[in-house]
Parts: sequence; structure tokens; C-alpha cells
Amino acid sequence: MTKSIVLLGSTGSIGRQTLEVCERMGIRVCALTAGRSLDLICEQARRYHPQLVSVARESDAAELRQRLADCRPAITVMHGQAGNIAAATIPEADTVVAAMVGVAGLEPVLAAIRCGRTIALANKETLVAGGALVMPLLSRYNSRIYPVDSEHSAIWQCLAAAPPKSLRRILLTASGGPFRGRSRQELNHVTLAQALNHPTWRMGGKITIDSATLMNKGLEVIEASWLFDCPTEKIEVVVHPQSIIHSMVELQDGSVLAQMGFPDMKLPIQLALTWPRRLPGDGRPFNPFDRQAGTLTFEQPDRQAFPLLQLAYDAAKAGGTLPAVMNAANEVAVGLFLQERITFTVIADLVRQVMDRHMQSGFMTAFTFDDMMEQDRWARGQVLHLTGQTSASEDGRPGGC
Repeated sequence: MTKSIVLLGSTGSIGRQTLEVCERMGIRVCALTAGRSLDLICEQARRYHPQLVSVARESDAAELRQRLADCRPAITVMHGQAGNIAAATIPEADTVVAAMVGVAGLEPVLAAIRCGRTIALANKETLVAGGALVMPLLSRYNSRIYPVDSEHSAIWQCLAAAPPKSLRRILLTASGGPFRGRSRQELNHVTLAQALNHPTWRMGGKITIDSATLMNKGLEVIEASWLFDCPTEKIEVVVHPQSIIHSMVELQDGSVLAQMGFPDMKLPIQLALTWPRRLPGDGRPFNPFDRQAGTLTFEQPDRQAFPLLQLAYDAAKAGGTLPAVMNAANEVAVGLFLQERITFTVIADLVRQVMDRHMQSGFMTAFTFDDMMEQDRWARGQVLHLTGQTSASEDGRPGGC
């Protein structure tokens, strides 16, 4: 069981809930990082007394240093990626909770793995963009990844109850988002407020829009492929609007195992921090007679209306640098939509165009971290070029938390 953590991305939804779990479980918080939520990370630093905190900008770090000057013992304040990496490698922590948004979360995770830390992974982009870099390092440095996403946690729990090499297929569930059942034509006219109104979960802006486009599920397909050594053709997305079954696995004998419960991210967070122990939680107990659980339905996703899901499968099949390019293009496009500078369906159009250009020019089957980041920067620039923008939105830059 985890005794102390570093929390990368402490001010987001996962970060805040992780701190609640740590407080209840008596887990020490050694370091916190955040983007630009200065008031909240200041409050968190005073409450949890970490050794180190880091924020995105140097000016914010200077202000935070002044605001925390009276803390005893003193709290070190850093900024930028150097601060994220310093936090991820702090010697006193045994687990790094990776809850940053975007590909900026990859480099600190790589640094933590090289220090032999356990990774509680809530950052999809780490494996989507860098799975080929991350996975070989785990055995070399005696590190482990425990999934925090509810779907991947469900798959992990089901496979823990199955014999080795008995997996036939993964059934990855999706709520369907706020636009389930709408046609591509109808999606041309949806608003930002409608896209942010998720029917099940309350999350940050970027992941909520990804859920609305089904890109979130595409990213999860790629992540599941790396986590469970399963080809994407054996991972099927199943729309399950009630969000009671968090995912299923089909075994070689035809048995299907499912992990169920009312939507609550604290359960997978706690499990990743306490595995292999099953300790009491404080979530809503499951009741099969509850109205919410009374009828469970399943549908196939509409890949015509939500083409980003198919683009994610295409990126996974091609491999190499294409998933990283797809992810970078999507991050910037979603950021532009969040600022209402493009419409909802243009997100997928932009991602497709950038992927096509990459396959025609810069695709690599094998790559280094620097190669991947260069292609990431190229993809971001392509989105701005295609839309005639001069800069990305805050949500389209690496490192937002």
C-alpha cells in the first residue's frame, strides 16, 4: 500500500479527489503540481504541507513563494516542466499520481519510472503518445503502472480474477456523452455549453469535450492496448448510458466479467493507491434495486457521427508517431473550441487533416522522446495554420492542469 505520493495535477477533478482519498487513508503528500489555479494550490499546500509545489509560470511561482513564506517547515516552490520533474522524482514518495492534462504529463512520468516509482495513471496521453517509450522502461527500472481511469481500473480488476493469457476481448464502456443519438448534421449546430454538459461525470473542460466527441474513448482504446498488451482489434467500445458497468472482459471460454458500481472516481483512485488491499471506501454503496441501476442498456457507437473514435483506431493501427500527432492536433483543436474559435465538428476535421499530412510527410515507425515532441509541436502548428490562428488557446498548450 502507498505511504506517500506526488500528485501531478492537483487542482483538477482527479487531483482534488485524490487528495480527499489521501486525507482519509492517512497517505502523506510529498509534492503537488498544478497549472495556473494559484488560489487552489496555495490552499492545498497549506492543508497538506508538501515539501515542494510547482506551477506552470515563473510569475505565479514568485507570487506563490510569497504567499507560502510563513509555512514551517518551508515549502520549496518551482515552476514549469523542471518543477514537474523535480516533483515526480522526489525521493520521499513511493507513488506518483499522474493526473496532469495533456502530453506534458509524459516527461515527468518517464522521470518517475526511471526512479522506480509506482505510477497511478490518470493521464491518457502518457500512453497514447508515448506508450512505446514508457512500457519498455517499466521492467528495466522495476516500476509499475496502476490505472486510475474508471474503465481501465475495471479491466484491471476483472483480469486480476482471470488466469494468465485467458483474455479474448475487452469491452470498453462509454456513456455516449451529451450528444448520443445525434446525427453528424445535428452536431454542426451544438454549442459549447451543450458540449460541456456531460450526463454522468463532472470533469475538466478538455476531457469533457473529448467525451462529447468520443475522442476520449479512442484515447482509452489506445491506452488499454498498451496497459493490457491487447491489440486494438480485440478492444470493442460499447455505449452504456447508465455508466454502471465500467468495463468488461471476455475470456477464452466465453465468460464475461464486469466491474460495476455507481459512478465515483474515488474508488479507482483508492484502489490504485492501496492495491492489492481492498480497504473500506466512503462511496455510495451499489444497490441493484436503485432506479439508476434498474435497466442496463448497450449500443454500438456511431462512428459516422463521431469520426474521432475511428481516427483513434486508425492511429493505433498505424502506430509510430501517428497517435502522438493525433493527440496533439486534438488538444489544440479542443482548446480552440473551448474558446469558441471553431465549431464542434471542425475538431474532427482538423485532426483528420493533420493525420493525413503526417502520414504523407513525417511519419516514423520508431522514435525517441525528442522525435515525438518535435512531431507534437509540428501537429500543433498545423492546426493553427489550418485555422488561420496565431496562437493556441490555454487548453491547447501542453501542461494545463
